[in-house]
Amino acid sequence: MEIKQYHIVIVNLDPTVGSEIRKTRPCLVISPNEMNKHLRTITIAPITSKSKEYITRVKFELEGNVNWIALDQIRTIDMTRIIKIIGVLEMKEIRKVKSIIKETFVD
Repeated sequence: MEIKQYHIVIVNLDPTVGSEIRKTRPCLVISPNEMNKHLRTITIAPITSKSKEYITRVKFELEGNVNWIALDQIRTIDMTRIIKIIGVLEMKEIRKVKSIIKETFVD
C-alpha cells in the first residue's frame, strides 16, 4: 500500500494514554511523500466527528458528514497501524491544514 501526503487513512490508534484521541478512526497523513516512501513510520493527524471550533482544527466533509482534522493531536505512528486508504483531502482543506501547521509550529 503506497501512502501519500494528504491521504485519508483508517488507523488503529490504540493503545493511547490520557487525553490522546483513541480507537480506530480516519486520520490525515501529513508527513511528506519522501518520508512515507522510505521510513516505516508516518506522521498523521487524527480526524474526529465530535469537536468544537478550535484554531488547530480544520472542518471538512468526509463521507457526507462533518469532521475535524485535529492538528493539535499530530503524532508519528508505525505504518502497521494503517488499515486502509479511504480518500484524499481536497485542495481547499490542504491549504487550511498547511496554514495552521505553519502558524502553530513554525512562526
